[in-house]
Amino acid sequence: MGTCDFCGTTILFGGVKDNDLRFCNDKCHQSGYPLVISRDIPDDIVNKNAEEVHKGACPKCQGPGPIDVHTSFKIYSLLLFTSYNSVPSICCRSCGIKSQVGNTVFSMLFGWWGFPYGILMTPVQIIKNVAGIIKGPDKTQPSEGLNNMVRLLIAEKMVAQQNAQQTASN
Repeated sequence: MGTCDFCGTTILFGGVKDNDLRFCNDKCHQSGYPLVISRDIPDDIVNKNAEEVHKGACPKCQGPGPIDVHTSFKIYSLLLFTSYNSVPSICCRSCGIKSQVGNTVFSMLFGWWGFPYGILMTPVQIIKNVAGIIKGPDKTQPSEGLNNMVRLLIAEKMVAQQNAQQTASN
């Protein structure tokens, strides 16, 4: 049993393998192509770009940095249906806290109403948000999460350029 490296779905049987990456189906494999090619981007390029993002302005509010990945957690439930997820954002600490507080309030209002997962997972999601509010990422350097997201953004730009070149040549 494994997890899809693109969408996070649990893979019980089969799936598509691409080197050390595993995808739940061909659609996720195609959508996850930037993830595949991101492995070939040299670390020094990723670190340089991540440092620029870290020292730059917030993409959400245009305020000063440091910029990093801030993840908020959300849950909603209704009877036998429960959905919970994590939402990573590249932003300043203030915007990250706003997102975490907003998703904490949302989860407190709409998370409890499912059995059994709503009752079990709502406190977990709330605690994760509170922990993120209390302890954010290191202000002095980009986190590993920011490095990974920047690596993926670079790969997505490379794929877009490849697609544009292929369209232009056809």
